This record gives sequence, C-alpha cells and structure tokens, in this order.
Amino acid sequence: MECSRSNRSADKHEESMIKNIVFDLGNVLISFKPADYLDKIGFTKEAINIIIRDIFTSREWKLLDNGDITTPEAIDKISERSSLKTEEIASVFNLRKEIMHPVIKNVKLLPVLKKRGFNLYFLSNFPSDIFDEVFKEYEFFKFFNGGIISSKVKSSKPDRRIFDILLNKYSLIADECLFIDDIEINSQAAVSVGMKSIFVPESADLAELIEKKL
Repeated sequence: MECSRSNRSADKHEESMIKNIVFDLGNVLISFKPADYLDKIGFTKEAINIIIRDIFTSREWKLLDNGDITTPEAIDKISERSSLKTEEIASVFNLRKEIMHPVIKNVKLLPVLKKRGFNLYFLSNFPSDIFDEVFKEYEFFKFFNGGIISSKVKSSKPDRRIFDILLNKYSLIADECLFIDDIEINSQAAVSVGMKSIFVPESADLAELIEKKL
C-alpha cells in the first residue's frame, strides 16, 4: 500500500512538472525605460514628465498594445490633447527602438534553459510595428518555440484571454507552464489560468527565481 501511494505521488509530481517557460519581453528580456533614455539624451525633467504622461502612459499606448489603432492614428489622437506638437510626438515614437535593448543577463538564460529541455515561449504586450523590427534584429528569438504578441491577437495582459490563446495555439497544459513577468497583476493573471508564475522586480535575480520554481 505504501509503495502504491508513493507511486501515485511520483506520478502526480511528473504530471505537474514544468515543461514550458513563458517570458514577458518588456523589462524581462528587453529593457524599455523611456524616462531613463530621454534623460540620458538631454531632455529636461519637465519635458520627460509630459512625454511619459501624454505618450507612454496614455490610453492610445494601451490601444496600440491591443492592436486597436495604428501608430499614425495614435500620434494624431495624442496630438489633439497634448501640449506636444505632432512632429514632437512622432519623433518620440521614432525613438522606441533606440530606447530598447536586450537585458543581457536574462537573455543568457535562454540557451541554458533550452539545452535543459524546456520549451520556451514569449507572451508580451507589444505594438505590432515595433515588435516586427526587434524580432528581426534580436537573435535571441531563435531560442523560442513560439509566442504571442498582444497587438497581433487583439488581447492584452492581464486579460486571461491572451493566456488562453497561447495555451490553445501551442497545445500547452497550463500547470506545465511557468510564466515570468515584471508586472505583478500579469503574473496573477497567469496563475488564474493555472500556470505557475514568477513576478520579477527589476533588482531580482531571475535565474535564482526560476530555479526555485523548477
């Protein structure tokens, strides 16, 4: 009887074993800190505050993430209410790719995890046009088995639908997935669909956090 109970326990552990690791992109694998970048290239604190408020935390930015509007449409809508001129808003949008760069210490984990046999996926809120650019440029995408970008499926985190889209598209079992995000509400959404999850603050050691979950 004890042997049978032990076998059932081992089987349960095997069934819930993590096989898939799902990464958010922004500030997990790709640094995106507009305020820091704008300060570095000489913008005043006042100008940075306006840009962050009117562009990067705007309703239009969220609509871009969700694929509901295009970049030109976002620029036009923002210019209707912002003190920034249309050409100034457009110039900030043109800086998006310059603001981004890979988070090297986390990117280095990808080939290691891949070699250990994990399937790797990405799940990120990202405007379609700029994602297409970084996807072509960043070599680390070759380590992924696949992924979902919000603007391409018209659904954004923390809406649980985007998690279901990922699971359905790649025939994944939720409790075999570990999801990693730098925003806590997104991590909680992953848990709500049955995934394991890691909320990774900026100062955290992602490698250490992953090992604790595996």
